[in-house]
Amino acid sequence: MRPIDPQAMKRLPELRRYLTLTAVTGAVTAAAIGVQAFALSGVLSRAVQDVSPELLGGLALVAAAFGVRALLAWTHGRVAARAAADVKARLRAEVLEGAAARGPRWLRGRRGGETATLVTRGVDGLDAYLTGYLPQLMLGMTVPIAVLVMLYVADLTSAIIITVTVPLIPIFGILVGWHTKAKTEKQWRLLSRLGGHFLDVVAGLATLKVAGRAAAQAKAVREVADRYRGATMSTLRVAFLSALVLELVATVSVALVAVPIGLRLADGTFDLRTAFFVLLLAPEAFLPLRAMGTQFHASQEGLAAMREALDVKPEPEPARRALPEGPFQTIAFEDVTVEYPGVKALDGATFTVTAGERVALIGPSGAGKTTVLAVLLGFVTPSSGRVLIDGHDLAELDADDWRARLGWVPQRAHLFAGTVADNIRLGDPDAPIGRVREAAISADAGFIDTLPDGYDTSLGDRGVGLSAGQSRRLALARAFLRDAPLLLLDEPTASLDGHSEAAVTTATARLAEGRTALIVAHRPALLEHADRVLRVADGRVAELEVTPMPEVTT
Repeated sequence: MRPIDPQAMKRLPELRRYLTLTAVTGAVTAAAIGVQAFALSGVLSRAVQDVSPELLGGLALVAAAFGVRALLAWTHGRVAARAAADVKARLRAEVLEGAAARGPRWLRGRRGGETATLVTRGVDGLDAYLTGYLPQLMLGMTVPIAVLVMLYVADLTSAIIITVTVPLIPIFGILVGWHTKAKTEKQWRLLSRLGGHFLDVVAGLATLKVAGRAAAQAKAVREVADRYRGATMSTLRVAFLSALVLELVATVSVALVAVPIGLRLADGTFDLRTAFFVLLLAPEAFLPLRAMGTQFHASQEGLAAMREALDVKPEPEPARRALPEGPFQTIAFEDVTVEYPGVKALDGATFTVTAGERVALIGPSGAGKTTVLAVLLGFVTPSSGRVLIDGHDLAELDADDWRARLGWVPQRAHLFAGTVADNIRLGDPDAPIGRVREAAISADAGFIDTLPDGYDTSLGDRGVGLSAGQSRRLALARAFLRDAPLLLLDEPTASLDGHSEAAVTTATARLAEGRTALIVAHRPALLEHADRVLRVADGRVAELEVTPMPEVTT
């Protein structure tokens, strides 16, 4: 396992800057250690020899060296905390960008929970790696070398002993690391699975409760949690054992230096100040390596999460053309086939929609109606065939430019934790409150004025506090505010009571007036406002005869 992931170094400029600064502080720390040992050895030798007049200058130098090391530790702590925050923010942004590039379908099911675990607990686990392991790694690369250089100048015998014994710590660390890698990756996989499973259970808790399966799912979550606990304890046992081994190696190595020095001092063949200097430096050669080994285990879960986060990256998109200026005239599906594992959602779908038409898509559940909208939204790529916008292949056009011309009302529009006005402003983030009110009125969302704080009323996540009909009308208000030429409406009246259905139907017809609209519809009320009806069944699309659409008064 590489201590520094090359992919992370390439993708994270914050990490490169942090490592550069850490290397500089490590070199300064090594110099401060040498000055401290030199000054302190002089003070101790003079104290033993009772040379009190010369102690004051030595003590001042010792205090200065201690002060420099303390200042470096404080500065590095501040820098490490800031760098860790920057790296985590970059990783979270890249994960979200990668998930957005893959589309909503990629996040469905357990992967959504696993991604949520990754950007929260997983990325937070990098603190131990960034603020603990990496600083000790830099010190481990600078301090032992500096100490050995000073020891070779001071005492060849001690330097040779340290040279032979220092490599034992990284060797043992590598052996333990190989053993720990599989355990840590298993621990992270179990945590990721636990997060995904738990999110699924919470999202479907009402259904599980009614079906009498809540207890069984709680047992399943408990079993995964127990396996995660077992994997964590197994990793900790290895960590404690490795810490014991590293401490033992370091202690024995220092003793191998100290015993010969004591014997040579007793024989009178060794200088007292040099003896103190060597004995003060010898532990410093092992200290960063021991600390690195201790921090290694704590950092591995975060490092595994970082590698997974770096893998969730946006695929490089080919250069795409901007859409032609002005309104489009036709949208044509040419032999479009969309395949999911084990099923064809669309099978050679061919039809054309002309600007200004309101087209209803009907058919049984799972027939492929929503897939038609997903293809137009760019969330699904056809397995074969193509979609043409005025003769231009949609796959070759700029996706963001195209989506800017779309108004989308999904079957279950997501309302975010925030104010009512902020949720409507997703249609146009810069819209003034006056336009927000106009859009709400057009969507028949007059109920907003009855809320405690009107448009400033805070909603819970997923629109907690609103009925299904009210949430649907807020979604329509977004579409009114967006004022896009093409509307994609996915069963806007689904699961509504009679009063709410009538209000949403009227608002939908008003919204579609003068625009091109594709409306997935099951209710007859929506079909009355369609110019054309396309039936989708078994992935195929066929046109039905309908009466002309009546005019809608606004």
